[in-house]
Amino acid sequence: MSQASRERFAALMRDVRLPGFPLDQAASLIAAETLPQGAGKAAEAALERDCRAGLDLLAAAVPDVGDDHTRLTAALSGFGGEPADYERLSSSLLPAVLRRRRGLPILLSVVWTEVARRVDIPAYGVGLPGHFVVCVGDPDTFDPEAMDGGRVLVDPWRHGVLLPYDRARDLVEAAGRPFRRTHLAPAQPCDVVSRMLANVRAWAQDPLRAATRLWAVDLALLLPDPDPGLLRERGIALMDLGHYRMGARWLEEYAEIAEERAPDDAFAARALARRSRAHLN
Repeated sequence: MSQASRERFAALMRDVRLPGFPLDQAASLIAAETLPQGAGKAAEAALERDCRAGLDLLAAAVPDVGDDHTRLTAALSGFGGEPADYERLSSSLLPAVLRRRRGLPILLSVVWTEVARRVDIPAYGVGLPGHFVVCVGDPDTFDPEAMDGGRVLVDPWRHGVLLPYDRARDLVEAAGRPFRRTHLAPAQPCDVVSRMLANVRAWAQDPLRAATRLWAVDLALLLPDPDPGLLRERGIALMDLGHYRMGARWLEEYAEIAEERAPDDAFAARALARRSRAHLN
């Protein structure tokens, strides 16, 4: 991603809490980070254009008749995922997901909601603990105390099959959480973008993938109210890349912030910073 493109991402994130936020554009800008260095604005624009065109093509395949879930499934049932997809960075990148028709649950859900938006079908992402799904229904009428009426949960990871509420409860409880109906609330765009970047960071935990982890941290830091722990992650990524002095500075900055809230974490970060600086001797 060029500096100009990253500035566009930063500007987009300033509006992430406004209605109608374009998740497809955010996902395209995340994917632009993987373009070769020096690819330039033309390559970034082509990537974004290809993503829009791919989603538009899927939207054109949505039938005009039938219930909303059936209409979306007619165009999107070819998309799905399997455990092996977690081993691929491409599963977290919108252009590759559109091309391969495979990806992680959250990217597949973005495809569903963005296609639904293009054909005026109300739908929204639902960030269950440990799994991301889609609800076909109006997000503005969600009420955790009310019955859902015509609204249905679907699982894009499993090619858009209907997800019964008791199965959703099982997924939440399997993640070690007691099920609450608030788990079915519409996922906010800021949380969706944060979760997409967290998946990239999880894939890139190996020190050999530190460059990927670094850009994912950098983008996450552009979100509103970023987690201070990202400062520590950035320091470790820089250390893994051999930038020991700079890594130590970020670790020390994290320690300053964490001192009151988490003194043990602050102590550990300072110890790691000292080890990082020791590489310079």
